[in-house]
Amino acid sequence: IVLWGNAGTGKTTLAYLLADAVGAQLVQLSAVSSGVADARKVIEQAKGGLFRTVLFVDEVHRWSKAQQDVLLPAVEEGTITLVGATTENPYFSLVTPLLSRCILLQLEPLAPQELRALLERALADEDRGLAKQGVAVSDEAFEHLVEVAGGDARIALTGLEAAVLAARSAGEDSVSRERAAD
Repeated sequence: IVLWGNAGTGKTTLAYLLADAVGAQLVQLSAVSSGVADARKVIEQAKGGLFRTVLFVDEVHRWSKAQQDVLLPAVEEGTITLVGATTENPYFSLVTPLLSRCILLQLEPLAPQELRALLERALADEDRGLAKQGVAVSDEAFEHLVEVAGGDARIALTGLEAAVLAARSAGEDSVSRERAAD
């Protein structure tokens, strides 16, 4: 699978969900800091492994054609399930043989109502979110955070966290639009 979309559209999250859904081990490589030796090591481990292996290559478009070609036999043989993530047009940045063996999914920026729901869940989550901070967020602050995020979930979540922590450190129990804009 090749996941193509802007930053913050859920490419990495989808890779983790896929691996979990099929009971596979996920191994993540960044094409920025890894190369052929890293890919070969994962492929060799997958051949003898007890679990299916999902190889997630973030920024896969940054690998050269030769580096991408290393993945072909393992993908064809089913040794690994490849999930590549890219922000670049894969028709121009990935080698044709690899692209022809993948399902291409283009991810769109999140809609405002989706970002709002994500922020509300993050604010209410006791375990991984911000609920323990005990800070409320005004509708206007939510609207501002959604607007400036431009469809990017990471920007929205980072903004929410910064606003909540800033409010908490100032001794405030709520986030206003002004605080969110700071």
